[in-house]
Amino acid sequence: MIPMTLAEIARVVDAGLHDVTDPEALVTAPAAVDSREVRPGGLFAATAGARVDGHDYAAGAVADGATAVLATRPVGVPALVVEDVQRALGLLAGHVLARLDPTVIALTGSVGKTTTKDLLAQILEPDAPTIATDRSFNNELGLPLTVLRADPATRYLVLEMGAGRKGDLTYLTGIAPPHLSLVLNVGAAHISRMGGGLADVAAAKGELVEALTPDGYALLNADDPYVLGMAERTRARIVLYGTAADAHVRAENASMGELARPAFDLVTPSGRARVELGLIGEHQVANALAAAAAAYALGLSAERIAARLTAARPRSSGRFEVFDRPDGVTVINDAYNANPESMRAGLRAFRALAGDRRTVAVLGGMGQQADASRDRHAQVGRLVAELGIDVLIAVGDDPRATAAAAGDAGLGVSVHTADDVAEAVRLATGLIEPGDLVFVKASSEYGLSACAIALAGS
Repeated sequence: MIPMTLAEIARVVDAGLHDVTDPEALVTAPAAVDSREVRPGGLFAATAGARVDGHDYAAGAVADGATAVLATRPVGVPALVVEDVQRALGLLAGHVLARLDPTVIALTGSVGKTTTKDLLAQILEPDAPTIATDRSFNNELGLPLTVLRADPATRYLVLEMGAGRKGDLTYLTGIAPPHLSLVLNVGAAHISRMGGGLADVAAAKGELVEALTPDGYALLNADDPYVLGMAERTRARIVLYGTAADAHVRAENASMGELARPAFDLVTPSGRARVELGLIGEHQVANALAAAAAAYALGLSAERIAARLTAARPRSSGRFEVFDRPDGVTVINDAYNANPESMRAGLRAFRALAGDRRTVAVLGGMGQQADASRDRHAQVGRLVAELGIDVLIAVGDDPRATAAAAGDAGLGVSVHTADDVAEAVRLATGLIEPGDLVFVKASSEYGLSACAIALAGS
């Protein structure tokens, strides 16, 4: 964060100062929306959520060192009062970014954003100070918080950008105009908010490349026809990545190594080098190629990219997070999010990792699937059966279609249902045997991470 006075911030965000005795007091640390994460000299942004109102924590945040509170009403401590805290954070982030001018790499997609962001950060960090999106702070509130972590030393800003509806990426790129726009894929995530079809999702995701200037780079997945079509929506330079023969950055001679970790030859116009990923599942090849495409556009050699991809490790919780128990049971927590594409990829990676171990899948709902929800959950059930997974525990309402389809397939999967997380934990605890491999996945709003954590500690 660039040190700024309260008076200067007030001018940028059009705020009124309340209970401020010194308008020249400096904000020297990043903003936070969780009062427990406030740093001395920081700014506490008081937002009203479904369960709590940040304004109630304003006094505590200042007592813990915040210089002031960004709020929609006076709170009895130094405050910058605005009509809309979220909008004000965006204005402040845009102002700070314009003064710093790091290289902004923006990425979006229906599946794999967080993993790709983590991989790209690990490629770039050895070369120069790099700030990347924390957790999944990829929306209208989270992205400004990421930008406000940057300082004059920051060279690379890797920003995951989520799109729940059309216009979201236009708004986010207005705060942080990208120099490189990386589009991973187009799938059924958030499809109910975007019009109901994949073409509608592509229209929303393509806003990321429309934000580029002609001297920027559009990094597009050559294996996804919806993403490939976005080349027509930008005047920027195009870099294609994927397994297609005409991709600028591509994978050749891919194979699956020990513990279902993929390896491949990374091929770029500047050379080739072998990559042996420390991540699980063949779908990670696409994520690694996406990160490699961005690194190539930034001038890194194939050898350097490959070495850093090989050294990279998982960073974000809830994404194929592996826990080993003393009784030989391994629990995989992949319950941060789920849609049809990520569910298929996760199940296949889970089955590849299992080998001859007994398998238990605890699957919850996939959110925002609109009228197709039950059909898509049924497709998951059929895949569970086709993969030969031994035990399925389907948690919640729509996943009952998953259970029914798995049972109807007649391929021997032992099918069980649970109404909620607590019941799923009790049921799984009784069904799991020593040495089992357990996979837990659902959209985050279903809370199955708690199930995975409970089972990991059993």
